[in-house]
Amino acid sequence: MTVSSASTLRERLRYRVDNFLAGGSGALFVSLVISFLVAIGGLVLLRGLLGLVVSDDTAVRRHAWITFLQLTDPGNMSQDNETAATYKIAAIASGFTGVIIFSSLIAFINTALNDAIAHLKKGHSRVIEGGHTLVLGWGSRVIEILNELAIANESESDAVVVVLSPAEKEAMDEHLRTQFTNRRTTRVVTRSGSTASLASLRHVNAPSARSAIVLATCDAAASEDEKLASDAHVVKTVLALASSVPHDHEVSIVAEVFDGKNRQLVEDVAPGRVVVVDAEEMLAKIMVQTSRTSGLAVVYSELLSFDGCEIYFHKSDWGGVSFGELQFRFKDGVPIGVRHADGRLTMRPPPETPLMPDDEIVIVAQDDSSIDMAKAPVVVPQEGVPTQRRVERRQERMLVVGWSPKAPTVVREYAEYVLEGSRVDVLLHGDVTTARTEVDAARAELSEARISVDVLDVNPLDRDALASVRPFSYDTVLVLRRDPSSEHGAERIDSESLMVLLHLRRLRRDHAAGAPVRTKIITEVLDSENQDLIARAGVDDFIISERLVSMVFAQLSQEPRMKAVYDDLFREEGSEIYVKPASLYFDVLPAEVRYADLMRLAQKRNGEVCIGFKLGLHEANPSKNFGVSLVPPKDELVTIGPGDALVVVAEDDR
Repeated sequence: MTVSSASTLRERLRYRVDNFLAGGSGALFVSLVISFLVAIGGLVLLRGLLGLVVSDDTAVRRHAWITFLQLTDPGNMSQDNETAATYKIAAIASGFTGVIIFSSLIAFINTALNDAIAHLKKGHSRVIEGGHTLVLGWGSRVIEILNELAIANESESDAVVVVLSPAEKEAMDEHLRTQFTNRRTTRVVTRSGSTASLASLRHVNAPSARSAIVLATCDAAASEDEKLASDAHVVKTVLALASSVPHDHEVSIVAEVFDGKNRQLVEDVAPGRVVVVDAEEMLAKIMVQTSRTSGLAVVYSELLSFDGCEIYFHKSDWGGVSFGELQFRFKDGVPIGVRHADGRLTMRPPPETPLMPDDEIVIVAQDDSSIDMAKAPVVVPQEGVPTQRRVERRQERMLVVGWSPKAPTVVREYAEYVLEGSRVDVLLHGDVTTARTEVDAARAELSEARISVDVLDVNPLDRDALASVRPFSYDTVLVLRRDPSSEHGAERIDSESLMVLLHLRRLRRDHAAGAPVRTKIITEVLDSENQDLIARAGVDDFIISERLVSMVFAQLSQEPRMKAVYDDLFREEGSEIYVKPASLYFDVLPAEVRYADLMRLAQKRNGEVCIGFKLGLHEANPSKNFGVSLVPPKDELVTIGPGDALVVVAEDDR
């Protein structure tokens, strides 16, 4: 390559030096060494020339040694105290030159050390662990996901979770230090990089990972363009993961996708490896189910968490036993479904259904290590006869306070459960053009189902205005939280929800003075730290949305096949979990029975599966799990009263 003739010698020299120093700390160190050698050579030459002036016969090696000592330590200038004045000039030059060079060297060492520490803090080293869980992305759900994974990994002595995101490593580490304090046996390793980069994925040892959770790059409150960009990034990340993982290595991938059209695309990228979750749709379905049966949110919170009862797959030598008899063969656990050899899932099969040798059961239990099938029933239940009472279906009314991206799904799902002529009123206030447009779309969509959807322009934070809509004339009041934004954080949003609930509690007291209140109040909470406050506000059920979604992500990362179970339980068709009044099972209350007796009663009521009970006495007590007890010992005695309920897997809520 030729050099421009217009450039001066000084410009060319400066250009060469700049390019040389661009090599980093190594080039800077080399330049200091060269400067030191040049200085020694020049000063030795100067001292030798001055020696000629005074006719000194000192050897050149002696001059070189003295110059070196004076360069490295100016205190050695004293060696020229008795020499001629010309040597003193050389000593002064050596001393000052040494100070300059070694000051530069110290500055270089300090800078290099700081750079090395900063480099280490950025986590550029390759992750060497295998069998770890990858969390790809960063956001509000990360802490809850890590909490769940820490509980899941408690049986391991040194479990590892690796977080890869574009965020700065130091910022992630600082956030985890303050927010993720109870790590149990889990170590968290953070790395900064692109989640869709093959190099970054190799850097976090993705080929050896056990599972990966791919988070969206925005939340549900983002614009459609941002959601589409997030879905595109998730597709690219899943494709990069699939490319980096060997075909003979099983890695389960859980990905968050907003647009239903993109879900199949993501699944096609890595067939059989990836499970796609739409968090907002799933939350909406759970909220609708919860609004119809009080206490269900507590049940789901326990089943989806790694703390308490969970849902497992289990295989054993069935010996031709029927599904109904199998329920009494486990000391810890209640089967709720069967997964057949061809992958089909049957939740709550008829009690007389025999199990095939290759069948797996879906079982609710305290821990998978305690699941053990006995050769005979662990408890022989009493053969009681359930009452023939049923809940009469009727037209219903729901009041939705507020609007969020999940609200359209809430309204559509609600319409699946109710009779024609039912009504949904949406309480909106202020400039909510987008919300009104979505309400109009829901109204048009549900007109054929003869479900009316209307908007009420009322400020829910004004108690008098809220009272004007007579909220306790509705069957259900659903308080939707506003989605977080830069202007409104989780704390403010939960505070506004709490204010609405306190207004409703006061209005309920006023209403209860004249007539009994049957209205269910359901709300959504962002911050799990606020659950005790919400529980004291007179709410029937509340959903900690971020925690619930994080639980699902964590569960699916450990057992991807659980997605089929969740899909079955969360949709209106087929079997679901209900909390049914005890009066539907007993003619006379209170009744003292064993848990196994409750299971048999439920079994005789259209093949329902009883997985626990709820005691109304403790429904407002968080320390008692709000009265919910799942899979207790089958011989445990319990007194069931009029305000109590059974937790069952059933076809409907009747």
